[in-house]
Amino acid sequence: MDQRKLGVDLFNHTWTLLELEQRTPEQVDEMIHAAHASAHHWRNVGKPENFARSEWQCSRVYTVIGQGEPALWHARRCLEICEQHGIGDWDLAYAYEALARAHGVAGDPVQAAHCKALAEQAGEAISEDEDREHFRKDLATL
Repeated sequence: MDQRKLGVDLFNHTWTLLELEQRTPEQVDEMIHAAHASAHHWRNVGKPENFARSEWQCSRVYTVIGQGEPALWHARRCLEICEQHGIGDWDLAYAYEALARAHGVAGDPVQAAHCKALAEQAGEAISEDEDREHFRKDLATL
């Protein structure tokens, strides 16, 4: 199986686990490892956008399980990759969204609010109406 397919399949599997209302400890472990494995494969065959999205997903996993420090690490990496490679649109908006969530889980409501404001601003620059509306709905869940 090629690495691109593995990256996609693991990303999608992680997303399936994220959507569960409750998870067993084994499913939490699986979710963490699947997100990191997806990121690994994308690092080998992807583009910077794939790297940023992988870091975003890792951050979301850690946010969902209440682990602020690794959530912040991956959210910061997502933003760094976007900035380093001039990636904007919804990837940049979601980088700020990830930071807002991670700061919230880490117990820093001031930084969470600041990053949410940056996410809202970046979200208004999303070029596709459907993507912009989807982002607004996600941001509303903060």
